[in-house]
Amino acid sequence: MSEQLLRYEQLASELAGMVESGVLSRGDRLPSVRRLSRERRLSVSTVLQALHQLEDRGLVEARPQSGYFVRQAKTSHAEPQLRSTPEAPMPVDISQRLVRVLQAGTRPGVAPLAAALPASELLPVAALNRLYAGVVRRHPELLSGGSHINMDEPALVRQLVRRSLAWGGPVAAEEFIITNSCTESLGLCLRAVTKPGDTVAVESPAYYLMLQLLETLGLKALEIPTDPRTGMSLDALELATRQGRVAACLLVSNGSNPLGCVMPDERKRLFATLTAARGVAVIEDDIYGDLHLGNERPWPIKAYDKTGNVLLCSSFSKSLSPSLRIGFVAAGRYRSAVALHKTISSGGTNPITQHVLAEYLESGAYDRHLRTLRRAYERQVEAMRLAVSRYFPAATRIAQPQGGYVLWVELPEAFDTTLLYEQAIAENLAYVPGELFSPSGMYRNCLRLNCGNPHTPEIEDAVRRLGAIFSRPQIK
Repeated sequence: MSEQLLRYEQLASELAGMVESGVLSRGDRLPSVRRLSRERRLSVSTVLQALHQLEDRGLVEARPQSGYFVRQAKTSHAEPQLRSTPEAPMPVDISQRLVRVLQAGTRPGVAPLAAALPASELLPVAALNRLYAGVVRRHPELLSGGSHINMDEPALVRQLVRRSLAWGGPVAAEEFIITNSCTESLGLCLRAVTKPGDTVAVESPAYYLMLQLLETLGLKALEIPTDPRTGMSLDALELATRQGRVAACLLVSNGSNPLGCVMPDERKRLFATLTAARGVAVIEDDIYGDLHLGNERPWPIKAYDKTGNVLLCSSFSKSLSPSLRIGFVAAGRYRSAVALHKTISSGGTNPITQHVLAEYLESGAYDRHLRTLRRAYERQVEAMRLAVSRYFPAATRIAQPQGGYVLWVELPEAFDTTLLYEQAIAENLAYVPGELFSPSGMYRNCLRLNCGNPHTPEIEDAVRRLGAIFSRPQIK
């Protein structure tokens, strides 16, 4: 065993030396696994161990059907700045404008830079199809029953409890409720902890779907300044909650959409302590937690919750398939209220899909898939950052996401991405204008780009053409 360990470490060290000395340059393809195995007289598994070690060190990356490559250097570009936000809560009114933008962005022939959807070729669709066929064959009874009371399949809950060990858990099985999506999870939680007219603290910029939920439920949004690196400002939240006017806080602490920031662990701990002391329920969307761009999965705020005050929501839409429509809530002390709203609104979640997901998780395939998917997303985000830096106007600021696969871009102040959207969509170019991430209409010089697709020459050209639109003289 020690000799085998020495061999793969020796190969990894030699390849690393070739990268650091410039013999292998950024973007170069490494010799194939079979070639390295043959020429170095090593087993394929030993070669793969060496390459995986280099992956973990951030020196090389695997590209599906292409082999291993020396990783490109990260771009260095000014990031968006923290902005002050309105002090008063306000009603939300973005849904109609947002629907028009998202519908236009999915028209045939439009470059897919708007909706944050993963490319189908990155997802294990064939494996999931096989599992569906097997589950229906082995469990025909799933099509002949149903329950609005017993909604959660124990097999899936068991797998979620196991996965929660990586979230700083374990989370108790009794906390989980299986839902039809992360969106449903968030909506159920809001119904459980607020009433119409209440104020909910949100990140600024905030994920537009969260704002839509507030709008449909008659809730007011209080924008809290959010740092592009460290997330929601604790100082601002502390001030906002002193008078007890905030009922809940709704946020994405890992891979915030649209900034891509990950809140540091100590800040999460302080966040959990502050909100619990102030009686502010925390609804945490962790849909991008598994899609971190670092070496270790970040813990959610839920990991630091001592009182059951944090409702953790997520789904597998971004990592396995948007069509699964499987999400969940770990609802803490609000479990009964959330379950009641779930029972009334939609009843049980598809039991066949719950079993399919449980079997996929149990097989270990999900973690293997995530390893490849995270690197693909990291590569695609960085390729988009490079393209934006090449083609967009000087003084453009670009976020450096730590999770997820969207990119937040801040143009100079003279630009209005809402007005320019009509020019872009006329040329089959889509994006989401920045003002849709703010109930007060901030961020009109910003936009969000989807990086969920491999960065093909077509995507590169779309970014080039978009940059050309933004480079035209602006009149305000």
